[in-house]
Amino acid sequence: MEREIYEKIIAKKEFSNLPKKDVELAWSHFEKRQTSDEEKIKLTRDLLRKVFSAFSSSKLLNLKDKEPEWILKKHISTRERFDYYQDLYAKVLPDGKAMVFDFGAGVNGFSYNYIKEINKKINYVAVESVGQLVDLMNYYFKTREIEGAEALQISLFDLEKIKQLLKSNKNEKIIFLFKVVDSLEMLERDYSKQLLKEIVPLVDSVVISFATESLISRKKFGAKRTWLKNFLEDNFEIADEFQLGSEKYLIIKNS
Repeated sequence: MEREIYEKIIAKKEFSNLPKKDVELAWSHFEKRQTSDEEKIKLTRDLLRKVFSAFSSSKLLNLKDKEPEWILKKHISTRERFDYYQDLYAKVLPDGKAMVFDFGAGVNGFSYNYIKEINKKINYVAVESVGQLVDLMNYYFKTREIEGAEALQISLFDLEKIKQLLKSNKNEKIIFLFKVVDSLEMLERDYSKQLLKEIVPLVDSVVISFATESLISRKKFGAKRTWLKNFLEDNFEIADEFQLGSEKYLIIKNS
């Protein structure tokens, strides 16, 4: 990817703090099209907006000093989960000391108090590509003097960094992949399978979720994800599956 093209894509403020790897993957979908660079840049930005739902809640990119409940209700991805956090974390979190890695967290770090209500021994790492959201979560953790929680900007397509992060912690480890698989597939087909094959053996469990209705129109759609279920059944143990609100959850363990 030419540096000039990359600079033009991220010149727009909302894209200015994305990992280069994610931008390159989006660009690769259009770079060979027989059209102008300007059109390809526009298409790349449109794809990035679809992948990163934060851009649909763009006001959050610059907000500070709001209550966590307000943030969770405003973000397009977490607001439909808001009424179910206690039930969700009661189902997926262990009783003892553990580390949660929240991949593609968005603003889910603002739900950390719900985690602590279930188990005070759990520490939390949000892994997010959108740098503005990483800054927002870390500002919240720091100003509220919240210990045991941090946010890191790492692309989920940087597999080596992801694996190093997981290997660096010796406690029980749980990964959240809340409504992330579809976004990964938008940028690179079948990458979610590769990611899961690499990370599931390194942790105690992975919690995958996906929406059962449109985030915008609230229209229900077929959400069986047969390709995903078949892959998971062939390679891992599905320890549990359940639905809360308009989100379906699968708890995966290494077989």
